[in-house]
Amino acid sequence: MTDSEHKTETQNTIEWQDFEKIELRVGTVVSARINEKAKKPAYVLEVDLGELGVKTSSAQITVHYTPEALVGRQVLCVCNFGPKRIAGVVSEVLVTGFADADGAIVLASVERKVPNGARLH
Repeated sequence: MTDSEHKTETQNTIEWQDFEKIELRVGTVVSARINEKAKKPAYVLEVDLGELGVKTSSAQITVHYTPEALVGRQVLCVCNFGPKRIAGVVSEVLVTGFADADGAIVLASVERKVPNGARLH
């Protein structure tokens, strides 16, 4: 089977330079609270990204996580999107995750603790 036969129609090949444009960094959740203004259940997270500082994110991750369980957890964030106002919160980073079989988000994380702000390679 050739490489092209392994690809699906929805896969798009990118160049290394495209990947380098995405600033994926790890940070530690320092606070988490329910976003009362959100139409869909969501938390407001403050994530310590080391030299980038503490950034705010709005995340619809309430199915698998409580605010208390999120504090101290390291998460993978996209850090170079522009700020976006979401339900009264200025979200500065996108906390990443994967949808489970029911569509609820499971956070992307690291296997071992790494310095806040470390970039994904």
